[in-house]
Amino acid sequence: MTGKNPQAVGAGFKPAPAIPVLTSGSHLEKLLREGRFVVTAELGPPRGAERAVVEKKANLLNGYVDAVNITDCQTSVVRMSSIASAQILLEMGLEPVVQMTCRDRNRIALQSDLLGAWALGMKNLLCLTGDHPKFGDHPGAKPVFDLDSIHLLHMLKTMREEKKMLSGTPLEGEPRFFLGAAENPFADPFAFRSRRLAKKITAGAEFIQTQIVYNVDKFARWMEEVREKGLHKRAFILAGVTPLKSAGMAKYMKKHVPGMDVPDTIISRLEQKKSKAEGMDICVEIIGKLRQIEGLSGIHIMAIEWEEVVAQLVERVGLLPRPVASSRQ
Repeated sequence: MTGKNPQAVGAGFKPAPAIPVLTSGSHLEKLLREGRFVVTAELGPPRGAERAVVEKKANLLNGYVDAVNITDCQTSVVRMSSIASAQILLEMGLEPVVQMTCRDRNRIALQSDLLGAWALGMKNLLCLTGDHPKFGDHPGAKPVFDLDSIHLLHMLKTMREEKKMLSGTPLEGEPRFFLGAAENPFADPFAFRSRRLAKKITAGAEFIQTQIVYNVDKFARWMEEVREKGLHKRAFILAGVTPLKSAGMAKYMKKHVPGMDVPDTIISRLEQKKSKAEGMDICVEIIGKLRQIEGLSGIHIMAIEWEEVVAQLVERVGLLPRPVASSRQ
């Protein structure tokens, strides 16, 4: 999964000071704490029980990213379990980031599933509140939302550091996940975004993966607030990126995806060129600009059902070979 040579950071990139204490010992955590510029990508499990679908997508990402996010029934659509899919990746030699939403599980089920995930060797966890079931393929399903992402982070931090469950019951072996959360720098009110990020970091988040960035100027303003509050020194920030396939896709995201900021200039470019290649060019340009922003620790590629372009994208932006982490535990 990793290359032979260390990965140089992007031009202008100033990593946060390395934090000496490892919580999970995961490959992703080691790279981030060593100040490397990391690359993660997303893998959506299938709407069925075919293991081969996961394997095919994983093979497309192998060697080009440092860890792979496994989504948890994204957009409230039933898919193969994120934990089961992550186990397939582990067997293939890739490192998963397990996504876990609060939509479908109460605190008992969340703790049970995550104790099992740790026992299976999963070390990275992204904590999410989750989309409401009304947006998915079972709109009549009863939502749970016993906890939200901030409470989930706090619960897992307590399990890890105090060695007890949310109820106060002692644990017979605690899960030591490298804890992550998502953040949207573009949602309204904008002035509240960095404060919400601070809440997630205080609750336990050690790395952050953001909403897709198309408006780099607005993202840079958010990062200014992040730096002013010193949040980039408390958690590692990974900017979300997605290559656009068409102007139609860009328009849909702008109009229908909450908190998505797609500038009209990008839509105009896609309308004029009418090609996926233009969408790739735009994504390459965005990554180049992001790598100049102080305090950014990496990128998170969300190539939605388009995993085959990840290798090309990572190569074009000069992020190969992927780095090898030190062997310290």
